[in-house]
Amino acid sequence: MGWSYLVFCLKDDVVLPALHFHQGDSKLLIDSLEKYVVLCEAPDDKRILLVNCPNKSLSQSFENLLDEPTYGLIQKIKKDPYTATLVGFSKVTNYIFDSLRGSDPSTHQRPPSEMADFLSDAIPGLKINQQEEPGFEVITRIDLGERPVVQRREPVTVEEWTKNIDSEGRILNVDNMKQMIFRGGLSHALRKHVWKFLLGYFPWDSTKEERTQLQKQKTDEYFRMKLQWKSVSEEQEKRNSRLRDYRSLIEKDVNRTDRTNKFYEGQDNPGLILLHDILMTYCMYDFDLGYVQGMSDLLSPLLYVMENEVDAFWCFASYMDQMHQNFEEQMQGMKTQLIQLSTLLRLLDSGFCSYLESQDSGYLYFCFRWLLIRFKREFSFPDILRLWEVMWTELPCKNFHLLICCAILESEKQQIMEKHYGFNEILKHINELSMKIDVEDVLCKAEAISLQMVKCKELPQAVCEILGLQDSEVTTPDSDTGEDEHVDLTACSTPAFQSNSLPVIAASGTSDDSSTQISVSPNVSRLTPA
Repeated sequence: MGWSYLVFCLKDDVVLPALHFHQGDSKLLIDSLEKYVVLCEAPDDKRILLVNCPNKSLSQSFENLLDEPTYGLIQKIKKDPYTATLVGFSKVTNYIFDSLRGSDPSTHQRPPSEMADFLSDAIPGLKINQQEEPGFEVITRIDLGERPVVQRREPVTVEEWTKNIDSEGRILNVDNMKQMIFRGGLSHALRKHVWKFLLGYFPWDSTKEERTQLQKQKTDEYFRMKLQWKSVSEEQEKRNSRLRDYRSLIEKDVNRTDRTNKFYEGQDNPGLILLHDILMTYCMYDFDLGYVQGMSDLLSPLLYVMENEVDAFWCFASYMDQMHQNFEEQMQGMKTQLIQLSTLLRLLDSGFCSYLESQDSGYLYFCFRWLLIRFKREFSFPDILRLWEVMWTELPCKNFHLLICCAILESEKQQIMEKHYGFNEILKHINELSMKIDVEDVLCKAEAISLQMVKCKELPQAVCEILGLQDSEVTTPDSDTGEDEHVDLTACSTPAFQSNSLPVIAASGTSDDSSTQISVSPNVSRLTPA
């Protein structure tokens, strides 16, 4: 490709992605490595450097190298943290397992504690609440009470939707409609229209005429931005490294996004061209963020449903407003969500949390992909359409997606603990859940957890803040929604955890209850919800 690159092969045959040096200077990186390790040429291939590291592990040397701000590697991490740190977290278990399938895996396997440290270094600054961490203490034992049984209904039909529209096209009973969508989702024929409301592209109180004018305005705005990158000549692009990098990464990702879906399969598919053009235009819309790997996963279902370039773009832009922090260079959104998930999981099952910590999995890295692209690769394509539209209602509470994580982990807890899975086995097991999770079952369990928490009178302040319960209770569809009493409902079994009397770790805040003392950690109290 015209530039030098280096590939790190770790001691257990895990192969890291190639580091490309567009501006040269790969020798400087090797010189820096030689401050910490001894390098010598392989006898049969001078391109291969063998590493002898008598005093420090290679992972420690690599971590020290990252403290050198002058090298292109740091810039790569800042530009694309998702790729540079975990290189598509969906592939982590491939690194760990596929390359370890040798004749005697026991002689190759990396110690779990060292592998945990390696992943820990990937997201600097992330500290998950641990029971032994200074500044935290077991403050009380919370009885969460019995978990209620939750029912889901059939998807909202076209007839139900049209009944809630007035003569000028305004949507009536918006709260009731959101509750119906939360409880059952939408029939596919409605999605193209209703998703625009759920994502904020169309205001709920707008008339049909106002929406028509808005689409005309947004169409003009979109094509002005599209023309900006379309009109860049080859000579100009040679002098614009950021645009070249964005285009290169987009082209690579588009060619591997949902290619098994008929909408995107085959060569020269028009759906792929639209994916590419929308993502390139988004770089003009938000040039500071540009494109980061994973964003194509968020766009693909939107384009599939909208079947329109302009509408798909503006729905995607609205979705990215929600997801923006996940892709920023500091990864603050990911750090915050992992910390919040740990807080919720500890409330629900401190024993499971303790087990994960004992297996160097307390950082919950195995949930990274779930949070980054909102379960996009965990559910089938039809199921992710259902899951997203339910989450977009913002019911029954804030950060409902974290309760979905808890519901999935609850389902897998027994197997993980009974089979004594270690760090590597947990990663592998969670990754292999992809396309095997029942979306309706998970939604039932997650809603039941939210109901169980809101009924708890001693809920820690940290949990209240995560779920947005300071000022109001969980909003849940009930018998007063005005829904047809004859709608078919499916009962979901939602067994509670084995013990409802659980120790709780306080992350921040104070309590009005004099019997409860909250210990505040400065590391967490300054974080804001993603």
